[in-house]
Amino acid sequence: MPRTILDIHVLHVVPPSNLNRDDTGTPKSAYYGGVRRARVSSQAWKRATRTAFEKLLPPEALGVRTKKIAEALADRIIDRNESLAPVAVQLAAETLKTATGIKIEVPKRKARSGDEESAAPESSYLMFLSSRQLDALAEVTIEGSGPEGDLKVLQTYLKDKENKAKARQSVDSRHSVDIALFGRMVADAADLNVDAASQVAHAISVHKSEIESDYYTAVDDLSGADESGAGMIGTIDFNSATLYRYAAVDVDELTRNLGLGLRTDEAPSAPVEKAVGAFLDAFVTSLPTGKINTFGNHTLPSAVIVRLRDRRPVSFVGAFEEPVPQGPEGGYLRESCRRLAAYVPDLEKQYGIEAPEHGWVFRVGDETDALEPLGHRVSLDALVREVQEAVAARVSTGADA
Repeated sequence: MPRTILDIHVLHVVPPSNLNRDDTGTPKSAYYGGVRRARVSSQAWKRATRTAFEKLLPPEALGVRTKKIAEALADRIIDRNESLAPVAVQLAAETLKTATGIKIEVPKRKARSGDEESAAPESSYLMFLSSRQLDALAEVTIEGSGPEGDLKVLQTYLKDKENKAKARQSVDSRHSVDIALFGRMVADAADLNVDAASQVAHAISVHKSEIESDYYTAVDDLSGADESGAGMIGTIDFNSATLYRYAAVDVDELTRNLGLGLRTDEAPSAPVEKAVGAFLDAFVTSLPTGKINTFGNHTLPSAVIVRLRDRRPVSFVGAFEEPVPQGPEGGYLRESCRRLAAYVPDLEKQYGIEAPEHGWVFRVGDETDALEPLGHRVSLDALVREVQEAVAARVSTGADA
C-alpha cells in the first residue's frame, strides 16, 4: 500500500552566530565528506520548531514536557476546584503514578536542603503530556478524591481496575500535535510510548566551516576618566554557514497518532492536515535561539524544496558530500543550488521516485534560479496550503478505503 511521506529540504544562510553550542561553549560541528562542517543538532531544531507551534496552533493542541508534571496537573485541578489548592500537588502526583507508572518524589537536592515539606515532587525524567490529557487526568483526580480532596480516598479509587484503566486511558488518547510529531517515551510503561511521526536531520554546512573567536570587552559606565581598561573581557566562539536542513514526516504515522477528526463540521483529515501545515511552516521559519542576543542572526531560508512521496523519505545531503567551493565573488548559495539542480533529477530518475505532481519550490533571489525546474514555484503561504490539500486528499482516500 502506498505511503504518504513529506520531505522538506532547506538551504539556510546563517551569518556569524552560535546557534547550538557544546559543553565548552563552542558551536557544534561534524566531519562529512572528510572536512569539518558547521552543525546544528536535530534536538535544537526540534525545540525551535515546537516553540514556533505556539504561534501557529491553539494551546489545547499542544503539550508540555517537564519534570514538574505534578505541578502542571495540580494547576488544572485548581482551575476546576480552588478549594483543592492545599492538596492539589499530592493528589496530582498520586494520579500520575497510577496513570503512567512514573516515580514522582521530592528531588534529593531539595530534600537535602531541609525544605522537603514545601518542595514540590518531580518525575524522575521529562514527562510529555498533552493539554487535553492533563484535563482528563484532572477530571479523574477530582472525581476520585471526593468532595474533600482526600488522598486516601483517591488511592482507594485508583485501586479499582476500571478506574485505573480510565486514568491510563487519559494519557493514551487525544495526543497533542507535538507528541504525535516528535513522539514520547515513558520508561516505566512502554505501552504509553508514542512513535514519532517526524524525523529531523542534523543541519550541516554545505562547505568547510572554521570556528572563530570574538574577543570582547565591556566598559564600566561609572569608570572615571583616569580609570583605563575594560570592566569585563571575554571570548565567544562562533561560525557562519550555508546550512542544508532536512526533515521528513510520515503522514500515515501522524494520522495514527492523532486519529481522524470527530467533529461533524470538519473533514476527517482536519487534524493531520493542520499538523502537517504547522510542522512545514514552523520547521521552515524557525531558528534555534542560542546566543541570539549576541549575534542577532535572524535569517530566513533562501530556498525550500518539498516532495510528497509514496514510498520512503529521501534526503538530498549526498549533493554536498564534496564540499561546495566558494564562488568567484564569495558565497556558497548559488553553487549549492546548482548542485541540487543537478543531483536531484538524476537521483529521482535513477530510483524511479519522481514526484512531478507533488514537488514544490519556494525560493528567494537570483542565486536560487537553478532550482526552478525542481518543482512548482510557490510562496510560503501557497506551499503550506497546497501541501495541506494534497495530504488531505491522500488521507481522505485512505479513510474511505
